Amino acid sequence: MKTLWISTFLLLMTGPLGLAETNWSQWRGATGNGLSTAADVPQKFSGKDIIWKTELPGVGQSSPVFWEDTVYLTSATDNGVKRLVLAVKRKTGEIKWQTLVWTGEAEDTHAMNNRASSTCATDGTSVVAFFGKGGLHSLDAKTGQIIWSRDLGKFEGPWGTGASPVIVDGLVVQNCDADNEASLMAFNLKTGKTVWQTSRETIRGWSTPVVFQGTNRKELILNGHSKVVSYDIATGDVYWECIASVGRGTPTLALTEETVISVPGRSGTMVAIRPGGSGDVSGKQEAWRVPRTGGRDLPSPLAVGDYLIVTRLRPGIITCYNNKTGEQLWQQRVEGAFSSSPIAINGLVYTVTENGITHVFTPGPSYEGISKNSIDASLEETFRATPAAFDRHLLLRSNKFLYCIGTP
Repeated sequence: MKTLWISTFLLLMTGPLGLAETNWSQWRGATGNGLSTAADVPQKFSGKDIIWKTELPGVGQSSPVFWEDTVYLTSATDNGVKRLVLAVKRKTGEIKWQTLVWTGEAEDTHAMNNRASSTCATDGTSVVAFFGKGGLHSLDAKTGQIIWSRDLGKFEGPWGTGASPVIVDGLVVQNCDADNEASLMAFNLKTGKTVWQTSRETIRGWSTPVVFQGTNRKELILNGHSKVVSYDIATGDVYWECIASVGRGTPTLALTEETVISVPGRSGTMVAIRPGGSGDVSGKQEAWRVPRTGGRDLPSPLAVGDYLIVTRLRPGIITCYNNKTGEQLWQQRVEGAFSSSPIAINGLVYTVTENGITHVFTPGPSYEGISKNSIDASLEETFRATPAAFDRHLLLRSNKFLYCIGTP
């Protein structure tokens, strides 16, 4: 009986550890909501707390993802002529492998974007990376060997691409919005063969789809230029559409237990939508709709507890809303600009400015700042990637380096 009690105790003890060490396997984490359960992540730190710092080949601004002991990133070299997928050892920062997946004439891109902006997705067996004109590629997660590659078109437009792949139900789903043609596509994860393709509004877009698990069904939902659209994961058929502000659909949707929340990408209205409907649900399935004025909203919003956190590019402003009602609770101006999206680690928000300053605060009815942290990055570095965390450590990526901050 004593042995059984000890075994049960050990299982209970390893439960929270397993949760804390949940793999951050795609853009905004395994569930796409930007919420991490990593334990004992530093809330205050400086350059002295850098465990390792790895110089990356070329430049990139894809966010770090990891599976167990390996971090995955993308990069572009030779001014975008070559596209790379990288694996970095999480404990030491050593580059485990790097694979050249595409070579060709580089497409146009905006000065704030580059040719390696989309974040990888992995299931531990394969790692998938998207480069727009540079194709969609699946690699062996252990060795970096290419499993399959797909040419998805030219992705015409002056600002480049940025939507990230997601892995769900044995599929790789990729937003292929562009000025010449636009669609949402799903591929067999193992073979790369097209499973379905659904046409979308033909205009550039950079948002990544999210998965919402409702009471009766699971939906794939994507923010767009003028509307939010929900899809059947298995077939690509449209469940519902909701008219939103015309805003290029840059940010990924925020997820709550009851709604998805769309921020437009530029001045307009935010809208919280209750999934589960059909057809045009504008004004019917909405929990609230409120105006949001000002500059560009590049970062994706973050729902944590009863609060919605939205960060603004320029000027650097953090705004907190009640995510049940849309009521604005406060605004906080900070020095710098936000391109990176915020994440929450056990209820605390971490958000990084372009010059590498990490602000940590508690979401609530008023601003409660915990710390403002500098790792003494060089002036030549720009931080547009979203951070990731594992137990006692925080990963920050600039266009040139990957940093691991924490306790040894």
